[in-house]
Amino acid sequence: MNTTAPARPAGRGAAAAPTHRRERETASPLAGTGSLVRLYGRLSRRAIIVWSLALLALVPASILAMEEAYPDQQALDARAMLLDNPSAVMMTGPFFATDRYTFWAMVANELMLYVLLAAAIMSVLLSVRHTRTEEETGRLEMTRALATGRLAPSVAAFTIVTIANLAVGAAVAGGALIVGGPVADSLAMGLATALTGLVFAAIAAVTAQVTEHAGSASGMALGLLALAVVVRGIGDVMDRQGSWLSWLSPIAWAQQTRLYVDLRWWPLLVSLGAVAALLVLAGALSRRRDVGAGLRPASAGNARAGADLLRPGGLARRLLTPMILAWGIGLFLFAIAFGSLASSLTDVIDQMPAVEEYAPIVLEDLTGSFSAFVLMMLAIGPLALLVSGVLRLRTEEAEGRLAGVLIAGTSRTGLALAWFLVTFAAVAVMQVLLGLGVGLGVWTATEDTSWIGDMTLAALAYLPAIAMTGALALALLGLSTRTTGLAWLVVVYTALVTFLGDMLRLPDWARALSPLDHVALLPSEDLEVAPLVVMGVAAVVLMVVGLLGLRRRDLLAG
Repeated sequence: MNTTAPARPAGRGAAAAPTHRRERETASPLAGTGSLVRLYGRLSRRAIIVWSLALLALVPASILAMEEAYPDQQALDARAMLLDNPSAVMMTGPFFATDRYTFWAMVANELMLYVLLAAAIMSVLLSVRHTRTEEETGRLEMTRALATGRLAPSVAAFTIVTIANLAVGAAVAGGALIVGGPVADSLAMGLATALTGLVFAAIAAVTAQVTEHAGSASGMALGLLALAVVVRGIGDVMDRQGSWLSWLSPIAWAQQTRLYVDLRWWPLLVSLGAVAALLVLAGALSRRRDVGAGLRPASAGNARAGADLLRPGGLARRLLTPMILAWGIGLFLFAIAFGSLASSLTDVIDQMPAVEEYAPIVLEDLTGSFSAFVLMMLAIGPLALLVSGVLRLRTEEAEGRLAGVLIAGTSRTGLALAWFLVTFAAVAVMQVLLGLGVGLGVWTATEDTSWIGDMTLAALAYLPAIAMTGALALALLGLSTRTTGLAWLVVVYTALVTFLGDMLRLPDWARALSPLDHVALLPSEDLEVAPLVVMGVAAVVLMVVGLLGLRRRDLLAG
């Protein structure tokens, strides 16, 4: 017996259900946006919370540390004298408080640039994570196959990035208000931070249309961020209150609000307009390409791999060299700029003799101790890059590319060992160049060429600490992919101790948790070999632990 009901023809008043994907998109281009916002929010909630809490803690801690370091007008005037040095202007911002340099004007100078950089980096990473990465992994194509509108993924991605920037902006404003900052200016600082982050999120949305790889999209956006910092710095050197060149940088739009000096809100409209224009551009570009592809087609490459790529370390060299090279150039320029500040030290010390309480600077060896402190701060860069390079193995494993290399006949331990050694070798070269950069900067300030060799040799002392931190990342990766985030906690804590350890007067046991704290401040102090040997041995032990762990666990196993 046939129980199947005959199909009923649709009447004139009955609307046929849309079956073609284009019909569904035309009917509701934003369909499913709410669900995607919840999904993306769940994926990024930890990152948003970490960034927000970090700034909520670091902003007031930094302000309190500066308040202790510059307790009176005499100390503030001494700090203002540094703004006659182009290198200081490059690393801070425009100088608006020319009549009287107040404490909060100094806060804007000292803190604003680095807060903006943090928001911009976060925004670039989140924007690419929810746009290009979704395409590269194929998840976006699966999402679009469901009842999802054409614009829903992009709108959901930018909504999450907006929420993240509002949270970070609120944290910055709240951190300033907690320690007594003027209300209007503190709120403006938070809003400027959020809008600057959105500008670079929109820039990342554009770069995500150009290339089909998430790493390339992030690299292009971060490269434009570095360019924006340089353009702003050069523009402010041309005119201490900002020249026409400064206004070509999104960083300057936030700093030109003249926080805590002569607050003006209208420069933030420039940031808002740029966000809108960039989003329109990203949308227009997305219509000109297929899902998963970029506007710039990927190179087909050679038919046969080169001899270098056939070696275990060849893949690491190919993937990591562009990132290390880009950051190395930037840090080298910063090293020269920091070193050249030595020409302004005497005047500052005359006005603020208590500087020894807030930084490891010895008045009897002013240039030497200052140069050594600068080198220690810069060593955080190679340390972080080594951790990032080692943990790139986790990405290769998650994306399945590591399995392909292993199937070709390379052993897992051989690949990981070669990966670590190639990355460490590149980072070691960068560390030596940073010492050379500091030496060149001090030479320009003192006209003493001996500083070039002294600082280059001093940079070598940090290699055991850098290697130990990278080996820790490898050990955590070998034990479980879920524990790798602990390596970044070590990097963040090391940076906190290096920059704020003296100002916060951390106890010795707390400072000892930082690997860099066990390195003598050369050439100001005598070389201590024992700590370097211990850290070198620890690096080898941790590396062995990581290799054995990788050998014993399955791929993609937590």
